[in-house]
Amino acid sequence: MNTDPRSALAALIAALERHYEAAAASRGDDDPALDAATEQLSTAFDTYDDALFDAYDIATPLIVFDGDDDDEDDEDDDFDDLDDFEDDDDYDDDDDEDYEDDDEDR
Repeated sequence: MNTDPRSALAALIAALERHYEAAAASRGDDDPALDAATEQLSTAFDTYDDALFDAYDIATPLIVFDGDDDDEDDEDDDFDDLDDFEDDDDYDDDDDEDYEDDDEDR
């Protein structure tokens, strides 16, 4: 079924507004109203993305995550490698010393 991208956009904007209202009124992550608004927002986005692609052969640059909590541990692992760079201060210090030596020679 081909959906008009303009009407899908209007539905997406309305879903964003409902999600905002639910988030602002939410008392926590387990709020059923927020969960419903999140699901509606995800569905509205997918509908808009599909309609845009069907009409213009263009996709949005966004991705909707499915919200599985099983991936939480994996997300932390992505940043573990960054800790290795914090210990690599010797490289920067050596460069600074080389510049200081060059200045003294002049």
